Amino acid sequence: MEKLAIRGGHALCGETVISGAKNATLPILAGALLSDGKVRIANVPHLRDVTTMVQLLGRMGVDVLVHDSMEVEVDASTISDFSAPYDLVKTMRASILVLGPLLARFGAADVSLPGGCAIGARPVDLHVKGLRALGADIEIKDGYIRARAEKLKGAHVFFDAVSVTGTENILMAAVLAEGETVLENAAREPEVIDLANFLISMGAQITGAGSNRIIVQGVGSLSGTSYRVLPDRIEAGTFLVAAAITGGKVRLRKVVPLHLEAIIQKLRQAGAGIEAGDDWVELDMRGRKLQAVDITTDPYPGFPTDMQAQFVALNSVAAGTGAVTETIFENRFMHVPELQRMGADIGLQGHTAIVRGVKQLRAAPVMATDLRASAGLVLAALVADGETVVDRIYHIDRGYECIEEKLRNIGADIRRLA
Repeated sequence: MEKLAIRGGHALCGETVISGAKNATLPILAGALLSDGKVRIANVPHLRDVTTMVQLLGRMGVDVLVHDSMEVEVDASTISDFSAPYDLVKTMRASILVLGPLLARFGAADVSLPGGCAIGARPVDLHVKGLRALGADIEIKDGYIRARAEKLKGAHVFFDAVSVTGTENILMAAVLAEGETVLENAAREPEVIDLANFLISMGAQITGAGSNRIIVQGVGSLSGTSYRVLPDRIEAGTFLVAAAITGGKVRLRKVVPLHLEAIIQKLRQAGAGIEAGDDWVELDMRGRKLQAVDITTDPYPGFPTDMQAQFVALNSVAAGTGAVTETIFENRFMHVPELQRMGADIGLQGHTAIVRGVKQLRAAPVMATDLRASAGLVLAALVADGETVVDRIYHIDRGYECIEEKLRNIGADIRRLA
């Protein structure tokens, strides 16, 4: 099993390019199932989760061609199997995103109940309820969601809780449903907007994406398209925290600063100097003192849960005490015991981590428990005294493209161990 060895104490300085967003790429790849023609997707990040989704499409008989430039071409006209088996779905929860497109276009889908990171319950009931509202016949049997529908019908769908994948699944199903569908309490994330824009580029009729009310007028079919995935705001946020925590200066290119507003606001509160342009953002922490900040995770445009672990690491070495409250997932503090092994002073009170900054973290062998927890451990290792070895980094490879190369290029002492 591969590991990362990181020797701390180096201020990160330089420039790096942010990759395409994992959380936009996965639903867009699933959405390609809706097209009658070939779909070409650019700015696709080279990640384990993307590879898994490509394998899943290939297992269904879909013709998928991955170009050297990480453009992916999808032709769903060759599809022969409408199932998503457990051996692939168990490794990536986003596999459930094929449910809506398969049902809408082909009238049948057998999708294994999903797996993914062990960060808490993420039930499929919102997906099932929404599809049933559109007229689907669904049963959950033998660990599979088995869905059938001769023709989906437009409906009014209210989400009991804000769900990104739930919104995306029902949105994709609705574009080929007969009549009008209204999604209430829909997720507002940029990745949802990106999926909607992708579907619109194929001929879908969607308004309201980015608000909590999305209206879809169903169409008879969707055509092929070429589309470029938006930049990854979580990768960008992680690199900004890396610069802040090490006292460096880093410029990120190919980003959308508007998508980073909640993160940038907290980094400014932490003492960082930040400037931004149309497609770049620069953080300068040189000569500044890092201050602890309070964080409460919330659906977009609130502070993203996917940046929570990174800010716990930041608070661990900042002056003062910061309270980090997790409202999205109930089991997303599994990085805390690992940070404590490095000398962090963190106390858990229910869904809140009270983090008291220490002068110095110490290197220790640590284990990644999920994707974003692994990023938090890498950040802590960048400022720890000595060499930290982070185990089970297959988690980080699910969501960060070439992370050790990008960090090394801006001054980190990091290497991958076989």
